[in-house]
Amino acid sequence: YMKAWNEAGIKVIPVVASVALARLVARRGATAVVAEGTESGGHIGETSTMALVPQVVDAVDIPVVAAGGIADGRGVAAAFMLGAEGVQVGTRFLVADECTVSEQYKEMVLKANDTSTRATGRSTGHPVRALKSPFTNAYAKSEGFGASAEELGAMGTGALRKAAKDGNYEEGSFLCGQIAGMVNERQSAREIVDDLVAGAEHVLKGACAWVA
Repeated sequence: YMKAWNEAGIKVIPVVASVALARLVARRGATAVVAEGTESGGHIGETSTMALVPQVVDAVDIPVVAAGGIADGRGVAAAFMLGAEGVQVGTRFLVADECTVSEQYKEMVLKANDTSTRATGRSTGHPVRALKSPFTNAYAKSEGFGASAEELGAMGTGALRKAAKDGNYEEGSFLCGQIAGMVNERQSAREIVDDLVAGAEHVLKGACAWVA
């Protein structure tokens, strides 16, 4: 659909998890790409943000946005140093005042630490990162016992809605990135953006201290 979207004046910015995919969408007319590392919540690739972003930057001639493992100004500044022209932040905004996910979802993010997420679904070719929960435990167990892609797909159907809308701890899939341990405060979206920008400016202005 990218050709039709471009002809309609729509900017297309795909999320990519590899250099090969970045090159493909660039050839098809992408306006920019989001290079998303495996640290992210939701559907993920195998390569970390630190390794993926500079390789994508070198591979394409369109703007690259970094995603995965970014929750404060330090992450934003690091993304710029890797060659990105912007960042995409997801997990931190789960607890924004404006975010409409369930209260259970927000509380789980706020209580999470650096080891609170797990990736499941690698056997299907579509791995997903979420907070550890009864659902992820059951899914991983079924996957380990060799359940088919169809069986696993049936298990996952509706699980995100059960988490985001219903707050169903037992059956919900609470998508979340590895950076969750740094998210410990409810704020407005504006406060989060202001903090990201101010933090990045502070880090970048102090970077000259490392240069002789």
